[in-house]
Amino acid sequence: QVQLVESGGGLVQAGGSLRLSCAASGLTFSIYAMGWFRQAPRKEREFVAAISRSGISTYYTDSVKGRFTISRDNAKNTVSLQMNSLKPEDTAVYYCAADNSVTMKNPYWGQGTQVTVSS
Repeated sequence: QVQLVESGGGLVQAGGSLRLSCAASGLTFSIYAMGWFRQAPRKEREFVAAISRSGISTYYTDSVKGRFTISRDNAKNTVSLQMNSLKPEDTAVYYCAADNSVTMKNPYWGQGTQVTVSS
């Protein structure tokens, strides 16, 4: 079955950086668009970033543009999210997602990794 396993979360001070990784198995990775979502306490899960099958096209929510970078390695079946200039409002559980389209309407989900940014 499809498995998405996130890693790289943790506690960081505001202004710091973290790199999240997601290892995928049980699917033909190169034909899936990949994405990252996050869910803060008492809030809905929200889209953060997505990347096309080839990696040529990337998409970001406005609040992370210029600070976060999504990338993928189709040879290693991994997708990463480099997060720089982190802010306390970036604190959330971050989820990896895989779907047929970058619109991420009905994706497979990972179990999530906690990111906490202290002020």
